[in-house]
Amino acid sequence: MTRRVAGGAVILVLAAICAIVEVFYLPLRAGPVLVPVSVLAAVAGNVAFTRAMYEVAGSVWPAMLPGVVWLAVIGRSAIARPEGDLLITDGGASTATAVVNLGFLLLGSLAVAFTVGTLRRPVGRQGPPATQGSYESSPVEGPPVAHEIGNSQPPETAGRT
Repeated sequence: MTRRVAGGAVILVLAAICAIVEVFYLPLRAGPVLVPVSVLAAVAGNVAFTRAMYEVAGSVWPAMLPGVVWLAVIGRSAIARPEGDLLITDGGASTATAVVNLGFLLLGSLAVAFTVGTLRRPVGRQGPPATQGSYESSPVEGPPVAHEIGNSQPPETAGRT
């Protein structure tokens, strides 16, 4: 139990640190060209942290926590401080900055949603496989049918002579 809690706490702290680094690398440029490395890091990090939390916790609900932490960091970064500092902007006069920032928010959120949606229950907890249409499957439990008791008439004509 304590390993799960400690592991989950480490994953959440790493997710927060990764989100902060991603925000600071949003305006990264190579000369005049904007480099969207934060978008790739957001997608990869959110998928990795969500899957890691699922492996540690063994449940889907705690696996959503890294995404919640990421959204909290991103949301706080998009709010101006009293001094006027703003980390995630609307792009101002630069369309490229606006597109990268929007892609960062959209693809990072979709990565969390997609990853949570594709998580499966552990193999030991799944029910029996579906065997519809298989004649080799075990018989269905239930009350015996009239033709199984010894009546030679088919069920729809049972009782009529």
